[in-house]
Amino acid sequence: MTIFEWLIFFLVVQVIHGLGTWKLYVKSGYKSILAFIPVYNAVILMKIINRPSWWVILLFLPIINLLIFPVIWVETARSFGKNTTLDTIATVASLGFFIYLINYSSKSEYISERDINPKTAFGEWLGSIIFAVILATFVHTYLIQPYIVPTGSLEKSILIGDFLFVSKFHYGARAPQTAVSFPMVHDTIVGTGIRSYLNKPQIPYFRLPGFQNIKRNEIVTFSWPADTVRKFFVREKGVKKPIDKKSNYVKRCVAIPSDTLEIINGLIHINGKKSIMPYRAKPIYTYSAYNSKGVSASSLIKLGVSDIQRKFKIQEINQYKFEQIRPYLLNVIDNSPENFIVITKSKGIPYEIRLNSRISMTEIKDTKTDLFLTNKEADLISKSNILDSLKRTFNEIKSYNTSYFPNNIRFNWNEDNFGPIIIPKRNTTVDLTKNNLPIYKKIIREYEKNELTLDLNGTIRINNIETNSYTFKQDYYWMMGDNRYRSEDSRSWGFVPEDHIVGKPVFIWFSIDGINDGFKNWKIRWDRVFTTINLDGEPKSYRWYFLIGVLGVLIYSEIKKRRK
Repeated sequence: MTIFEWLIFFLVVQVIHGLGTWKLYVKSGYKSILAFIPVYNAVILMKIINRPSWWVILLFLPIINLLIFPVIWVETARSFGKNTTLDTIATVASLGFFIYLINYSSKSEYISERDINPKTAFGEWLGSIIFAVILATFVHTYLIQPYIVPTGSLEKSILIGDFLFVSKFHYGARAPQTAVSFPMVHDTIVGTGIRSYLNKPQIPYFRLPGFQNIKRNEIVTFSWPADTVRKFFVREKGVKKPIDKKSNYVKRCVAIPSDTLEIINGLIHINGKKSIMPYRAKPIYTYSAYNSKGVSASSLIKLGVSDIQRKFKIQEINQYKFEQIRPYLLNVIDNSPENFIVITKSKGIPYEIRLNSRISMTEIKDTKTDLFLTNKEADLISKSNILDSLKRTFNEIKSYNTSYFPNNIRFNWNEDNFGPIIIPKRNTTVDLTKNNLPIYKKIIREYEKNELTLDLNGTIRINNIETNSYTFKQDYYWMMGDNRYRSEDSRSWGFVPEDHIVGKPVFIWFSIDGINDGFKNWKIRWDRVFTTINLDGEPKSYRWYFLIGVLGVLIYSEIKKRRK
């Protein structure tokens, strides 16, 4: 719905409200016309039902208003003597239209001194639950949202199994665009698989004022800009969803509006200069390791390199033994019983499994292997002399393809050599040609909702008007993972629009190693619990400060309660 359509809808609601309550306003001592005056009628209604005036604000907050409307309907009915359980059910089930019967009934009387406190323990409990849900929904929607990292695209800066708090007020909270949605869930109701929202109506994009802009190389949470996928990194038919119901990603914003980005041999360059990453950033590159006696995985692990794969030969394999080791295998490269060779993660197969299943195995060392390393890890290995050579590798072969943005056969960009490309900025104008149109067509059509056509003779038309330029309506950003070769990011789907920005990760409040390996394999990373994100210097855990603070609040609360 457009802003004009929402305005018409708002005025219609005011008329419906006035027709259903004007006599109630009169019985409460106010003029009937006040029931039809937008916003002010809500202020007067709060006085009639003996509720605080700030409740009016809740009526205009998307999602929150869906929770507060039924409360106000019930409070209005009770203010005129409809207190029974049946009255309450009728009020809510009729979406408030039960108040019409009260309004036009000659028997209804206003109870000015109505006791607003719950009459029963159940009523008190229910009231507490309702307002707890409203408060939690407000915090979740407009202030802080919890988020679990499901993939390793930002390893080793942010790890799989990190539980983040994402601030929505740093960049300005994005008001929900989906008008009707189940509170405190994303796209499905937990445990049911049922969609949690209605596609229509949609609220026009609006963002509350923030107190900072996105900075280059900050970690940012945003809505997946392409068609939403059901599984990460599985290519399948997209699922069309509203922007605020798309899957959320967390990556590093390596380029901001008006930047010129270019990736040269795997290294990011901004405005012609090599980009300097923050201290905490740990971008991962590919390296080719060589040792004439075989590359030792155990030696690499002792140096702290964990992102490696290991190759083992299993002796006397049988079905039972295979079932025991299957959860720890990445691949089977030779399944003949005499030469059963498997690939595992760096931890290999647990000793207990090997002991209980009487599995005998030998590690195979290849003379050459590929490694995914940070610069620090590469320097550490080079100084250790456990390899004959270690060389960073990158994709130098360019071929015209559709795998990388702008997904057009005219471009030969790849993951390591990409661009140059200018990041669009709001209110700036770009010249359009047949050659550069693939870069901007998604912005023009999908993100900024225009009709775009290219004639056979090369004429470009936007909204049926011939043109050779375009002015952007919003800012755009370029997002990339630190784990460059295991990250589906802007190199695949291009720019991230401003209206897709969710917020800024500020805190890791919990962290579990092995979160995708089953509950028995979970290990808490205590050194990451209550650590900050996006700051300089070594991460510092504030868990003891937090626990001491919580304990102090509990003690103070208990002392205050006993004194009372």
